Formats: sequence, C-alpha cells, structure tokens
Amino acid sequence: MPGIEFEIGELLKRKGLTLGAVESATGGLIAHMVTGVPGSSDYFKGSVVSYSNEVKTGVIGVKAATLKQYGAVSAQVAGEMAAGGKKLLNVDICIADTGIAGPGGATPGKPVGLFYLGLAHKDGVFSRKHEFLGDRAQNIKSAAQAVLEWLMEYLDTI
Repeated sequence: MPGIEFEIGELLKRKGLTLGAVESATGGLIAHMVTGVPGSSDYFKGSVVSYSNEVKTGVIGVKAATLKQYGAVSAQVAGEMAAGGKKLLNVDICIADTGIAGPGGATPGKPVGLFYLGLAHKDGVFSRKHEFLGDRAQNIKSAAQAVLEWLMEYLDTI
C-alpha cells in the first residue's frame, strides 16, 4: 500500500504547488520519502540537512539569538527553519524538523523523543511539538511521518 507521500505528491501536482524540506534530526529521511515517489521532481525542489547550528544559522537563516534563547530543539527554531527553507529553496511550502532522536542528547525539560516540526506556507509559519517513545530509528521515522501527516492536513484544507 502506497504511503502518505504518494497522496501528498498527487495533491501538490493537482494544486500546482512546490515543496521543500529542512531537516535536522531526521537527517534526510523526509526528502528520501518524498523523492521515493515517481515524478516527485514535478513538485519537490530540494532539501537541506541542517544538522549543526552552524548550518541552521549560516545557510537556513535561523537567528543565532533564537538558538541561544530557546535552543535548537524548540518551536521557534522549527518555525525559523521552515521559513528560511521556504525562502532559500524558493518553494510554496517548506516542512522542517528539529529534535532529540536519542539515545543521548536529553536535557532537563527536553527528553529523548522530543521533536518540533515546522511548516511554512502562504498563510504563515507554524510549529508543532511531538514526543515519541521509541528508539533512535523509531523516533526519526515517527518524526518524518508526523511532518508528512501535518503537510497532508494542510493540503486537504486549501
């Protein structure tokens, strides 16, 4: 059974919209899922894996002050990643993620499995918080799936 990325592709093509992704903790999985659909080059322009804060600020345009105040794993950074990616990739919609896949990396208030997802489109910039309870691979897959489900929700409303 085809995954949600096939439905997303059909909707993007039908609506004449382009998509980009800025990934951190998912490390390229979102782009891999989207480009696994034949014909995805019709709507998917590209992605950036901004694993380091240096790439988040220097390439994507996340403000250093945002990183300092909220940390890389935050709603604010996820939103700035999506907004920066939308501009950088020149797309109609950009999705983003930042999180702690595990097993290490947790801090007080930011447990393993915490992810923030970003979505930027013509109506604004948004973020969502998710907490996953799997191992590293499961958390990464869950985050990629969650951002695609959120994208599908948005596409169904426009």
